Order: sequence, then structure tokens, then C-alpha cells
Amino acid sequence: MTGTILNVTTVLIGSAVGLLLGARLPDRVRVVAMQGLGLVTLLIGVQMALRTENVLIVLASVALGGSLGALLRVDERLDGLGQWLEGRVKGRFPQQSDISQAFITASLVFCVGPMTILGSLQDGLTGDYRLLAVKALLDGIAAVAFASTLGVGVVFAAVTVLVYQGALTLGAALLKDLLSEAVIREMSATGGLLILGIGLRLLEIRRLALGDLLPALLAVPLVTTIGSRLAL
Repeated sequence: MTGTILNVTTVLIGSAVGLLLGARLPDRVRVVAMQGLGLVTLLIGVQMALRTENVLIVLASVALGGSLGALLRVDERLDGLGQWLEGRVKGRFPQQSDISQAFITASLVFCVGPMTILGSLQDGLTGDYRLLAVKALLDGIAAVAFASTLGVGVVFAAVTVLVYQGALTLGAALLKDLLSEAVIREMSATGGLLILGIGLRLLEIRRLALGDLLPALLAVPLVTTIGSRLAL
């Protein structure tokens, strides 16, 4: 859990710095920063998505996971959680009007990607948290940028990192056989599609129900296993 705790700490520190910095940034600078983040996020998403070696696995995972997410109303529930947090802190931070978007966006950015999976596995199985330490630095820098533009909702993404990444670390021994190299690769590619959705949202091109697509990541191991047996 050392790597996860370090990651949570850098997100909190980065968010605090971003909030302090954001209040002093001119609106034009904040808008340009958001556009830059959106473009870079699109680039990261494309790079991740192109790692797939079998687009049918990604397609099936998105279809299966997206359908499950829609039935469970994951996006709606995440948005509701963000709105609840917004109500709790609105009095202290009256200028932050969209905490839910900041919470969901930052949570996805911090938790979707191969470094999260590989780093958590290494930390849980061997105690080697060096990969998560690198991720922590990257997330800390991203938290500064996101908090300065999206607001205080980014702070609460630290909870998502703690729960999701911590669960992966603690369950690493059980997940070892399931998360093969092929599974991790296809999870990365599927996550890349979600990152692309984040980029579109940051650029205000289209707001996708990204929360509903999150179960696609959980569907990848099952789809990959079935695909290997069917030789897809």
C-alpha cells in the first residue's frame, strides 16, 4: 500500500497547489490551460488505444461493459456522488460550481491506465512501489493543472485513487493469474478509449457517459479469456 499512499498524498498536495494557483490565474490563461489539457489527453488516449492487438476484444468489452454500466446507472450515480460532495462543500468553496465533473474527470485520469494496474500488482506482490512512485509524481503534476482549471472536485479524486488502487494492490495475489500481459494490454487500450472521451469533454466537444463505460475495464479479462479460447 506504500505506493498508493504516496499517490494519494501527491494528488492532495497537487490539488491544494492548483487551487491556490487557480485563484490567481486570469480566465484566459485558465481556458488555454484547459484546452491544452484536453489536447494532451486526446493524445494519451490515442496512444493507449493503439496498443490493442485485437480490436474485437476492445469492441466486445466496451459493448458488454457499457451495457452493464447503463443498466446500473454508473454515470448517474457517480454524478450524484459528485453533487452530494458539492452540496457538502459549497459553503466553503462558493466559486466552485461543477465539482461533480471535476471529481469524475480527475478520478478517470488518475485511475485508468496501465501504470495503475502494473504498479499496483508490483506493490502488492513484491512490495516494489517504484512504478507507483513515478505515477504519483505524474498524478501530482496533473492534479495541479486540473485543480487550477476544474476546481476543488479534484481533491476528492484522491479517495477514488485510494479505494481503486488500494483494492488492486491488496487483491494482487488473487488477480495475478487473471491479469496476464494480454489482459493488461487490452485493458490499457480500452482505457485509452475512455481517456479519449475525457479529452472530448475537456474540450467541450461532447459529454459522453464515461461512468457507464467504466465496467468495460472489468469486462476485458472475461472477453480476453473467451477470445483466446475461440482464437479470435
